[in-house]
Amino acid sequence: MWQLYQFPLCPFSRKVRLLMSEKGIAYELWRENPWEGRDEFFALNPAGRTPVLHDPAKGITLCDSRAICEYFEETVDKVPLINGTATNRAEIRRLLALFDENFFGDVTAPLLHERMKKRLIYRQSPDSRVLREAMKLAHEHLYYIDHLVDHRPWLAGATMSLADLAAAAQISVADYLGGLDWSGHEQAAAWYAVFKSRPSFRPLLSERMEVIQPPSHYGDVNA
Repeated sequence: MWQLYQFPLCPFSRKVRLLMSEKGIAYELWRENPWEGRDEFFALNPAGRTPVLHDPAKGITLCDSRAICEYFEETVDKVPLINGTATNRAEIRRLLALFDENFFGDVTAPLLHERMKKRLIYRQSPDSRVLREAMKLAHEHLYYIDHLVDHRPWLAGATMSLADLAAAAQISVADYLGGLDWSGHEQAAAWYAVFKSRPSFRPLLSERMEVIQPPSHYGDVNA
């Protein structure tokens, strides 16, 4: 069975977990805190980042969330998530990059640094200026999601795709860390509520990071 090395608030691990669950691929969770710098983990991934997917029986190790997702798109026919015409697939990949890179850099990464790493690793208080800027940029991303779902059933088109999974994974971490203000974003909130009710998403909502607790609405599928 696949072993997925991850930690609870890694958005890229969450994306892989969502994809594997949607495709019905069995896996075991292995907790890995990359900041601990374990030699055994660096042997699996010299970049020292999660997620890492390892199958010891087959001697296969996969690193980088996009590479892992593309691997399963090529090897598992069930529930295709990079689908449609070449134009549709290009749009999925465009949005995938937007959430993996821009949303992560603007919102998720600063929140993780200020509200998780500073607390757990450095024993420091968060910088309120950085938090305000991340929450301001989060509004801009949510406005764009509002725009997308005003014109499409799903973010990239007519069907659920890897773009939706990537966006939901990033948003779930930002929401856990209290970095999202949903007021004025009814379209984005409705799209995200659909995701929260999916069986693949429920395990994420039930997990907690030690010491850090999410807002009360985080695990509520109706919120």
